[in-house]
Amino acid sequence: MAEAERIIGTPDIPEAAGAEPEQTDQSAAAGERSDAHGAQDPAESPGSDSGSEEAAAPAEPSRGKRRIAVLFTVAVLAYALDLISKMIVVAKLEHHEPIEIIGDWLRFEAIRNAGAAFGIGEAFTVIFTVIAAAVIVVIARLARKLYSLPWAIALGLLLGGALGNLTDRIFRAPGVFEGAVVDFIAPKHFAVFNLADSAIVCGGILIVLLSFRGLDPDGTVHKD
Repeated sequence: MAEAERIIGTPDIPEAAGAEPEQTDQSAAAGERSDAHGAQDPAESPGSDSGSEEAAAPAEPSRGKRRIAVLFTVAVLAYALDLISKMIVVAKLEHHEPIEIIGDWLRFEAIRNAGAAFGIGEAFTVIFTVIAAAVIVVIARLARKLYSLPWAIALGLLLGGALGNLTDRIFRAPGVFEGAVVDFIAPKHFAVFNLADSAIVCGGILIVLLSFRGLDPDGTVHKD
């Protein structure tokens, strides 16, 4: 009887023996997959770094767009204030007595100026018109590389002032590109000027200060 059980039971033994290697092979394969996955982790970390760099890359263009928005906002504000003030002066003050603001030290007086800022060079109206147009073109080209907020404000003041006086040159008498600029701010012992002149001077002073500090329009700082 025992001999019969031994004979009948013998086929099960190879299957059991064969199952163990199969399970061992499956375990080894799973271990190899986990090792391969672990080996890929170092390779994935550079990819994650490059992904973070790609995410940070759009930050520069967006910052540049904000600076350009500041430039044009300042320019529009300066231009609008200059234009509105000149319209009021022409309508209410021209051909009338000057208005004293601070006694004789400061008064509003409507003056037609064919020269540059503060009445300089009245014989070169066309030349100053071309210069103003060139300044506008240069500022528009600089705006593409603008990443500095102070430079955006300075260039916005220059752009708004240049546009304000250029509008007078084109649309006011005696003719196109020869028009006389409307000035009305008259300090004592000083030339008569307007808000566009003030914006140009303030923008120029700010640019000089930024240059002395070594700050470039693209936001970099250099020291000579």
